[in-house]
Amino acid sequence: MWTVPIDLLLGLELELLPTIGLLVGYLLTAALLRRAPKIVGDRLRFDRCRWLKRVGALMRRDPPQIPEWPHGTFLQRLGPPVRAALLELGVRRRVPAGQILIHEGLRESHLILIEDGLTKVTAALADGRTALLSLRVGGDLVGEMSALNDQPRSATVTACGPARYSVIPSDRFRAFLKGHPDAALELAAMVSDRLRWSNRRRIDFTSYPVTIRVARVVAELSRTHGRQAAGGVVIDVRLTQSELATICGASETSIQKSLRELRNEALVDTDYRRMTVRDLDGLRTLGRLDDEN
Repeated sequence: MWTVPIDLLLGLELELLPTIGLLVGYLLTAALLRRAPKIVGDRLRFDRCRWLKRVGALMRRDPPQIPEWPHGTFLQRLGPPVRAALLELGVRRRVPAGQILIHEGLRESHLILIEDGLTKVTAALADGRTALLSLRVGGDLVGEMSALNDQPRSATVTACGPARYSVIPSDRFRAFLKGHPDAALELAAMVSDRLRWSNRRRIDFTSYPVTIRVARVVAELSRTHGRQAAGGVVIDVRLTQSELATICGASETSIQKSLRELRNEALVDTDYRRMTVRDLDGLRTLGRLDDEN
């Protein structure tokens, strides 16, 4: 097969070097053409293999996990269809730590549904200090009072860490409640629970000494915001002693003394804005909490 091209090159009567160059080029081109079908076939097989691997990976992928909303939150109280309808009402947003979601005193009517993250609810005191009223986590609804009674915001809601939430217009939320009576009942139950919690705090302030108040608050935080670890229950809420003092209705000096007593009793350990409950039963006993609290 090589004789015809060689004869043609010799028949051109070119110089020696151009003739050799053309001959080498011809040989390289012929070799590439002979390998082309194999290269294309290998590439097709490789691409097909990659596609099959991708399909297999998708088939092996675990099904999406349904979030487990914390006990007592509004989303946890709802059934799956009603919960899904509520999650579709608002516009989702993400904010970093320290971002204020609701400003006390502003006349606004929208609600906020926290989907992920920890927020704190605070109110300004007459002496200029800030009182920590409560903590809200993923699944909680905040701002419902202004949405339902058209009054100014009664507190400020601030993200303690990165948070994701939905902003729901009040008119859409009211239509949602009319279309889902069960959700309206659960909203009333949630507001009732929060009122009971506030009343309990007022009773604690007048009935118990500071150490017992601290034990009761820490035990409640371990139930609502704690995670089980090797050394006990770690409370992942980053609270300053000043914030703990406002939620317990005591001075910061008294809180420091009470925490020292709890450490000496081996009930809790404290670190920078973190607390670990070493003996939850002992803490509940000290706080005079029964099984229902």
